Amino acid sequence: MSKYSFEEKFEAVQRVLDGMSLCESARIMGVHKCQVIKWYRLYKNHGWEILKNGGASYDGVFKVMVVEYMHSNHLSHKSTAAFFGIKSDSNVAKWERIYYEEGPEGLLRKKPRGRPSKDMKKKETVTQNKELSEATKEDLIAEVQRLRMENEYLKKLRALVQERIDRENGKEPPSSMN
Repeated sequence: MSKYSFEEKFEAVQRVLDGMSLCESARIMGVHKCQVIKWYRLYKNHGWEILKNGGASYDGVFKVMVVEYMHSNHLSHKSTAAFFGIKSDSNVAKWERIYYEEGPEGLLRKKPRGRPSKDMKKKETVTQNKELSEATKEDLIAEVQRLRMENEYLKKLRALVQERIDRENGKEPPSSMN
């Protein structure tokens, strides 16, 4: 749901069309002037219908086209959003960042971005645990045992080397109380 109703947006833009300044219309409504400017630009480029509709979903091809159009015409995020009827210029900024970091492929990706939900993490953990076969478990156990033996060997080797260094330096090795 939109934070502001169509009627509120309509009244703010209509006051501007009737000759009131953007700042005065924003003050009457109790919003920042940037909000009224955004609604006014959307109305000027796309008519009243754009202010009625809720949030839109955009596909990757559209996002790439928007970013490339913005670059080729040297437009700001706000101007580009108003031109294409995108309600939030922050979406355009986010698309541009992804475009620079990952290239056009980043915008064409179907995989959802961000942190997966808690339910998704639980499902992945359960499926990972179920997928371990007996052979895999045996291999993992053997690997752990091998690493433990290697660790013990290195500890003993280190103790022997330290004992040799102490002997060469004329120090007595510490007596063991075994």
